[in-house]
Amino acid sequence: MDRNSSIGGMEGQLRSPSQEVENKDEEKVQDPDREKDELKADMGSKTWADLAGEMKIFLWNPEERTCLGRTAKSWGLILLFYFIFYTCLAGMFAFCLYVMLLTLSPYTPRFRDRVSPPGVMIRPYLNGFTIAFNVSQPNTWQPYVDSMHHFLAAYDDKLQEEKNIECVPGQYFIQGGNDSEEKKACQFKRSLLQNCSGIEDPTFGYSRGQPCILLKMNRIIGYRPGAGVPVSVDCKVQKGNESHLRSVDFYPGNGTFDLMYYPYYGKFTHVNYTSPLVAMHFTDVQKNYLVPIQCRLNGKGIINDLNSDRFLGRIIFTLNIGK
Repeated sequence: MDRNSSIGGMEGQLRSPSQEVENKDEEKVQDPDREKDELKADMGSKTWADLAGEMKIFLWNPEERTCLGRTAKSWGLILLFYFIFYTCLAGMFAFCLYVMLLTLSPYTPRFRDRVSPPGVMIRPYLNGFTIAFNVSQPNTWQPYVDSMHHFLAAYDDKLQEEKNIECVPGQYFIQGGNDSEEKKACQFKRSLLQNCSGIEDPTFGYSRGQPCILLKMNRIIGYRPGAGVPVSVDCKVQKGNESHLRSVDFYPGNGTFDLMYYPYYGKFTHVNYTSPLVAMHFTDVQKNYLVPIQCRLNGKGIINDLNSDRFLGRIIFTLNIGK
């Protein structure tokens, strides 16, 4: 045997363990997917029963007495940590909210720089802003009448005399004192609405095709409309033939909101306050036509021509009165 070959054989037999590890690492580097393939093979060799058993052990291991890989002590510590963490978080939030509320008054809004002039609303308001009925069919106009009686219940003369006081017309009713003191409210009796009060005519004119519609301004705390001059109301046909609306009567007086009902001090202190109303009695409207009507507030500081807001200082509704 050749001497060189015998020496090479001996070297192969006398390789160190470190050299074998290096060779294995080199094999792994040369074939990086081999380990993944072996893992997939092991997974593929498991049955559903084996997987279910492993899941069961993961959920509860009776030997190590662990649930989801954690002991009772570990679960207790982590739950205690989250309890303390979220308690502190909730406490910080409650404290910030409390400090913020200390800066606010329950009686007067802190910021009122974006409060617009008042909007208006009408009654009755049942099915949108179209009031349609037939005079000869009471079931078509009775819901409007019921709505009016229900709304005006708070304006009954006796109730107003019991809860509110008589005020001096033509001037603002300014009340001093602390914001928390209860404010007095001026009487607004439904009898002031005369033909639209529902006292003499319980149907408010609907049975005769001459409906009454009530208009009120939205409440704004501290607002003094008209700058010392009462705000008035007028109505006209919005679009179409102006002769379709031939006559409208306004109550009380000439259809104005008296200054004595202002300013409003808020629901917490102005407990018995009832918003003043203007009744519009449409005594002569074209029958069997859709008549679009616009009613506007008129006074200093009143905005009633803003196209983007149909309720600011005005309101548009439709009358459709059948015979």
